[in-house]
Amino acid sequence: MDSPTEHLPEPVPSAAGTADPLLDAVLDDRYRIDGLIGRGGMAAVYRADDLALGRRVAVKVFSPSTEGIDDADRRKSETALLASLTHPSLVTLYDAAKDPVTHREFLVMELVEGRDLREILRSGPIAREETARMLADLAEGLHVIHSRGIVHRDVKPANVLLAPAHLPTRRWNAKLADFGIARLLDESRLTATGRIIGTPGYLSPEQVRGEALGSAADIYSLGLVMLEALTGVQAFPGPALESASARLVRNPEVPSTLGPDWVDLLTAMTARAAADRPTALDVALAAQTLDISVRSDGSPGGDASAATAATALTHPPGSLGDTRVLPATRVGGAPTAPVAAGAGAAAAPGETAATPAGSDDRDDATAATRVLTRPAEPIAEASRERERGSAVRERWERRPAWFVPVAAVAAVLLLLAVLIPTLLGGLASDAEPTPPATPLPSVPGELGEHLRQLEEAVTP
Repeated sequence: MDSPTEHLPEPVPSAAGTADPLLDAVLDDRYRIDGLIGRGGMAAVYRADDLALGRRVAVKVFSPSTEGIDDADRRKSETALLASLTHPSLVTLYDAAKDPVTHREFLVMELVEGRDLREILRSGPIAREETARMLADLAEGLHVIHSRGIVHRDVKPANVLLAPAHLPTRRWNAKLADFGIARLLDESRLTATGRIIGTPGYLSPEQVRGEALGSAADIYSLGLVMLEALTGVQAFPGPALESASARLVRNPEVPSTLGPDWVDLLTAMTARAAADRPTALDVALAAQTLDISVRSDGSPGGDASAATAATALTHPPGSLGDTRVLPATRVGGAPTAPVAAGAGAAAAPGETAATPAGSDDRDDATAATRVLTRPAEPIAEASRERERGSAVRERWERRPAWFVPVAAVAAVLLLLAVLIPTLLGGLASDAEPTPPATPLPSVPGELGEHLRQLEEAVTP
């Protein structure tokens, strides 16, 4: 097997004092070159002005030894396909042409101001929250190009461009560059010369073996890039042949300190069998539920503080009522987002809202943070009840020493007062019935009338 070489080697600055013939040149009577961004073995990337549309662009000019896009008909069709793939996570391709004066083939792309991931990693690993967002962005971009039948073939840190974000909760917006170049350069011509398209440190096992490639090759490379972003260490370092061959006999080491979510996902993405890897869509969805509570260096993660700061900007203190944020936990193996619990949920301090039984843990975790609000009035009423109870307890504790015996005597007397009439009534009911009263003798006159009225008054 021929030694694998990079499709686009890591850019290096041009030698000091060396004149670049393309600086200030106008390619195809339209693109004025005014500065070098990076240079590699197969191409150099420049800043340029699009004189026709009046916008800044990036122009990738291939070396004279590189051929493949001089077929005008194929170039037009491939350029139209790649230009149609517009997505925030993809560097947009504008044009592909061959300059009639220099006979150099070039691509015109969106100019992304910012640094690439390779430069960022020189300062060490990246926090988990930033890596999770980056993974979600890049996997979504790969899903878009895979759905159109395009395989990137060269996912590596140098092809991950990080544009500065404009939100306080994130540092960058990740963009994937150089997708579709293999198609534009005519893959059949490149592979016929024994060249492996890709960078040795990030090749998939099937690329090393020279097999037909599918979208799973990009997933493997992306897994290695994210593993390096979290650890700051390349999974397969060393010379090109040694690095490329190592993945045929062993899997990359995924540290357990990253947590079970990251370990499971990165292990699946870097499975040696292409069929065992998840799709780009699966990865993009899984990236939204990853545990980011601890940074890659072992220190606490920054998402909680960032979310708190964002909430403070949009919700001043007191505007959310009596709401408290409960720490994230894991339910059934999947992480749940921090939950704000209020009186409606009756969550006690330290209690965590759990995923309902029978539901899918990952789907629940994918949902937005659940907020259980507590109206202000029930809270005030509950507070008043607690105050009244406290006052009663205080009065009972301050009772005089004679209170208990006096209360006991009073209770006994009250009990006797209730029981004695009841007992007497029962005894009376058991006695012989009283014979009917003998009617009074009849007395004539006014006296008799009075006696009759008296009898009626006392007769039951």
